[in-house]
Amino acid sequence: MTDPAARTPSTARDGRLSYAVFQLARAHRGYAAAMLRDVRLHPGQELLLMQLLDRDGQTQSELLESVGLDHSTVSKSLRRMQDAGLLTREPAEHDRRAVVVRLTDKGRALRKPIAALWATLEEISVQDLEPDEIEAFVATAHKIERAIKDRAHEGT
Repeated sequence: MTDPAARTPSTARDGRLSYAVFQLARAHRGYAAAMLRDVRLHPGQELLLMQLLDRDGQTQSELLESVGLDHSTVSKSLRRMQDAGLLTREPAEHDRRAVVVRLTDKGRALRKPIAALWATLEEISVQDLEPDEIEAFVATAHKIERAIKDRAHEGT
């Protein structure tokens, strides 16, 4: 197999880490998407389901906040999931402008398949890593995420 550094385009050589993150995210997302198709989900829908499985009955705004996706993406995903019978959306009693999202029995039944999918993806992802490498990677990934989010908030 070709050394990943050798595949880095010359214009990305001063951004090797960013390019590596991009390549990793693309590979991970692609593999996860194939696994999600087996349970008839689109990428990102499992993240919404996981949030609802932890705390059902959230508002659409709370879900937006918890998954960090934009409004149109979440709205489209929730509509598809509602059409598939995985959840319901109703106006909140306390504020008719807010929409409360609740899982159906069909949506709750995806808890085990999603947990198994996530465990398999993790197993594949870390197969060549030592436990200390996994911990270091996770810590580093969180630091990078914080740095990017902090910088993004400076501009707002």
